[in-house]
Amino acid sequence: MPNPFRHYEGVPVVDLPADPPVPAIAAWDVLCGAGGETTAVDGAAFLSQLFLYSAAISATKIAPATGSTYSLRVNPSSGNLHPTEFHFATRGVSGWADGLYHYRPSQHMAEQRAVGDFGFDGSLVIILTSIAWREAWKYRDRAYRYCLLDIGHAWQAVGLAARAMGCRCTATGSFDDVALAARLGLAGDEWPMLILTIEGGPIPLGASEPTVPTVPAGSPNRLSEHVLMPDWIPDIHAATSLNLEPWERPDSAFTASALGGRTFGEVARSRRSALDFVGGSAEITMAQLLALLSVTREPLLTIYIYVHRVSGLEPGLYRHSDTLERLKSGDQRVVAAGLSLGQNLAGNACIALSMVADLEGATARSGERGYRYAHMEAGAVGHRLYLAAEALGLRATGIGAFFDDRVREYLDLETGQVVYHFAIGYPVHDPRLEL
Repeated sequence: MPNPFRHYEGVPVVDLPADPPVPAIAAWDVLCGAGGETTAVDGAAFLSQLFLYSAAISATKIAPATGSTYSLRVNPSSGNLHPTEFHFATRGVSGWADGLYHYRPSQHMAEQRAVGDFGFDGSLVIILTSIAWREAWKYRDRAYRYCLLDIGHAWQAVGLAARAMGCRCTATGSFDDVALAARLGLAGDEWPMLILTIEGGPIPLGASEPTVPTVPAGSPNRLSEHVLMPDWIPDIHAATSLNLEPWERPDSAFTASALGGRTFGEVARSRRSALDFVGGSAEITMAQLLALLSVTREPLLTIYIYVHRVSGLEPGLYRHSDTLERLKSGDQRVVAAGLSLGQNLAGNACIALSMVADLEGATARSGERGYRYAHMEAGAVGHRLYLAAEALGLRATGIGAFFDDRVREYLDLETGQVVYHFAIGYPVHDPRLEL
């Protein structure tokens, strides 16, 4: 397993306060579009709050057999491998030098890779990148999918944390990959995937004079003695880089009853992937189901639901659009588990989901780059489902492994590609977890 933490050697490391303000707005209010506020008075406190609630370490697990420990983060990742890195550029942020930085989650610090004005639009811009081979050593051919899903999760983690602080987040996926990688001084194994522009009055600003940026410095640490990367993954990344039609996504807001009163700060930091679900007779309510489904809308996606235990709703397979359309009746537990690569948690949960992407529509609008956007949207939905489930006293797990063709056949799909599975219910106790 490669080192899950990238850092840059030979550059200044800037402290971020360990106890930034806690976003006190209710998590459901944030999901429904309401903005919170921050009491951060300078750049260090503001950046600390933003990253602590979007990208930082949130808990530790201990492997029972070996006693070894590994970290969990606010932004989830397939297999907890974390190919996503957070780089950011600042301009005119109070008490914070203009320049290019890399967030170091292992110590909740910022590595200053360059100084000066990097010419991005906005005072704070975050660039999400992927190190695909950090997934490929384990997941082989599926690794690129997982990287894109993880980018979607990270996008929403940042965007929702920014909203909880009273800011706006706009995602941009259309840029020259090679030029941006050179501008950031990235190593050859790291690819830029998404640009997030953070805006809003709460960002503490000060005086700033435009200055010519220095060349990004620092040597990336070696993550492993061996690099395992299927040959086709760089090829598909290059193929999905071709179309640069504009693609920008502002914040998403949804309509749902505020069924959970927990604060955004509590929910974001306590989010976990369930090890499994209790099964049995435990149900969720129809109101909870509708609240969960309310956060799943994305332009390229259609949601299919395997309903196992929802009070007042017959078990079966449903499709969600403006209403719930029942496609098949009867117990779906064995089917859901079997289609999800035989993982029992998809059958033990109260509901399981298949997210189907309109890749034809995506490529018609955005060329082959639409493949990225479809998976990023699925990851974004997944992260909102994580937070919504946590706010409702439930738990969720993203499932990237499934039998593609069998799912298509079972859902009777004529078009579209299955890109993500998800399960939500009442979790079993995870003995490995330590806060």
